[in-house]
Amino acid sequence: MKQVVAALILRDGKVLICQRTLHQPMALKWEFPGGKIEPGEQPKAALKRELEEELGINANIGQEVAHVRHQYRRGGVVELRFYEVHEFEGELENKIFKEIRWASLGDLPSYDFLEADFGLVRDLAAGKVL
Repeated sequence: MKQVVAALILRDGKVLICQRTLHQPMALKWEFPGGKIEPGEQPKAALKRELEEELGINANIGQEVAHVRHQYRRGGVVELRFYEVHEFEGELENKIFKEIRWASLGDLPSYDFLEADFGLVRDLAAGKVL
């Protein structure tokens, strides 16, 4: 099972979302920034590293707000931990995505998110999380 961490980077009632490139698996799907936890790495440390690699920021990782286990139709299983991020140092820099965008929580269901994110997206839009 793949262990993954992702950030809900919040600012002015909006959350940062990222679109995968054409060359990535599940091309052009939207997601929250983050990535795989390396062997021996703690989840918050992994997320801090991933945000530096993907967005060039030094993030203050907050509390875990959701934990999801999802099995894709092709058989892959992913376990996702989502953390809130209210503060970071540095300017956001899109290093790997097709696009990054600040989106209102209520608008999230209108984006084509990864399957594993669907439940959280619905809960965020409905005000059940955060």
